[in-house]
Amino acid sequence: MHTYRSHSCAALNKSNVGETVRLSGWVHRVRDHGGVLFIDLRDHYGITQVLCDPDSPVFADVEKVRSEWCIRIDGIVKARDASLVNAKIPTGEIEVFVRDIEVLGKAAELPLMVFGDQEYPEETRLRYRYLDLRRDVMQKNMTLRSDVVASMRRRMWDKGFREFQTPIITASSPEGARDFLVPSRLHPGKFYALPQAPQQFKQLIMVSGFDKYFQIAPCFRDEDPRADRSPTDFYQLDLEMSFVTQQDVFDTIAPVLAGVFEEFAEGKTVDAPNEWPQIAYRDAALWYGTDKPDLRNPIKMQVVSEHFAGSGFAIFAKLLEQEGTEIRAIPAPTGGSRKFCDRMNAFAQKEGLPGMGYIFWRETDGQMEAAGPLAKNIGPERTEAIRQQLGLGVGDAAFFLGGKPKSFEKVAGKARTVIGDELGLTDKNRFAFAWIVDFPIYEQDEESGKIDFEHNPFSMPQGGMDALNGDPLAVKGYQYDLACNGYELVSGAIRNHKPEIMFKAFEIAGYGEDEVRKRFGGMVNAFQFGAPPHGGCAAGIDRIVMLLADTQNIREVIMFPMNQRAEDLMMNAPSDPLPEQLMELNLRVIPQN
Repeated sequence: MHTYRSHSCAALNKSNVGETVRLSGWVHRVRDHGGVLFIDLRDHYGITQVLCDPDSPVFADVEKVRSEWCIRIDGIVKARDASLVNAKIPTGEIEVFVRDIEVLGKAAELPLMVFGDQEYPEETRLRYRYLDLRRDVMQKNMTLRSDVVASMRRRMWDKGFREFQTPIITASSPEGARDFLVPSRLHPGKFYALPQAPQQFKQLIMVSGFDKYFQIAPCFRDEDPRADRSPTDFYQLDLEMSFVTQQDVFDTIAPVLAGVFEEFAEGKTVDAPNEWPQIAYRDAALWYGTDKPDLRNPIKMQVVSEHFAGSGFAIFAKLLEQEGTEIRAIPAPTGGSRKFCDRMNAFAQKEGLPGMGYIFWRETDGQMEAAGPLAKNIGPERTEAIRQQLGLGVGDAAFFLGGKPKSFEKVAGKARTVIGDELGLTDKNRFAFAWIVDFPIYEQDEESGKIDFEHNPFSMPQGGMDALNGDPLAVKGYQYDLACNGYELVSGAIRNHKPEIMFKAFEIAGYGEDEVRKRFGGMVNAFQFGAPPHGGCAAGIDRIVMLLADTQNIREVIMFPMNQRAEDLMMNAPSDPLPEQLMELNLRVIPQN
């Protein structure tokens, strides 16, 4: 017999009754039923119930075991009585009578219990992550992550892509976040950087003549943590293709992601790729208040400025006299009660606004009536025009925000989400996707008037050089994101592969050719030797698994994540370097006050 096990703890069933078997695993829990000891023995695959009574030669040894001890047992498989069958587990029809036991590893007093659903502070869970990972939900999450990555790889190979690895130690390159710098021992005073993404390398792979590249790529960014973002590193499905248009990229990655979601959706519906809408960035901001809209929520915001211009509601009327301002409405079907409207008003105040104007429609004496302070101020004619524009009726409501769009869009987007959730309008049993396209390349600082990049500076401008000779603020890029259920899952672009267009694009934002060559010399030089048109994207693996695992915290699907302060409490990182390490690197740490 094998040294440690003849079967896993999920493998035994009625066909094994009478066999002598060997199992190894962890003591999930111990139960004493009047002198008969029952142990739920757990390994990665499942649980088997083993039992021991005073007739067993090792009864005294079994009495000593405690939760999370790692043990090996030999025993005889027996059928459970029909009344004691546990249909919830694969081994529920049998149990194993213990004839021999070996303790492989004792466990000290546990800082957190593996058995049960008790909640523990995240700091405790991360400090003792190896225990936390033994819990059933974490075993499932990490298995899901592994299976998702394997599925992605298979699907990319099936589409004719080859996987290539790009460097982990490279040059610093601004990608929109802070680099992690690595000091060089051989070149004192100089630093490498961990790559924020394989962006430049994958473009150089296209210049090198490899037509289709992908990689399950680690990326490193020194960022402030959020629930849906790791503060240090993350993984993405990175891909690039030559001789492609924007639509070619969509047609390639959409079936891959849709297939992955369908494979692991566990009963939820997945929108078909040919139904994923392409929404202009400007429209996404208007309709949803965000460039990563949750289309499970059917609410679509609208501009209603004309109904408030010159109206009796002085706040909005005066606001609209200022350039660049507008009033937007958030329809709220079935939200037509004063109680709900007051609740949303309180939400707006928590978000730092004075409040949110509202109108709701009710039935009075058999007639539809518009109610609320706004309705009284603007009168029945304007109120009716708003109702008709929004397609609302009795029992519905609408909320209003005004000003320069960038000042209130974020709050409007949050309000739309809250309204959809509270009114039960959002379909929680669906994965809804949308491509966001036509990103503006430039933005203008309101105070200084300076033009700078708003989005990826390496995107090919729509219209090429001709577009760059016009109004910079009108220039859109062949850049795109894929949103799913309110999260950005994919970001990509058709690349600017022509040096003269690249220099012009950076010149508009105030960067001279010398600076571009200094920062991106490797790529610029390569583009002078017959660069093909190319484009691609990257899909965030951590967020994809987070959605499939139905959790809102990305640390629930990362094996060993950092905490909110970018600390690894388990391994005590970051840590103080040894003096000899600093000397070897010609570095000195300046004490902070």
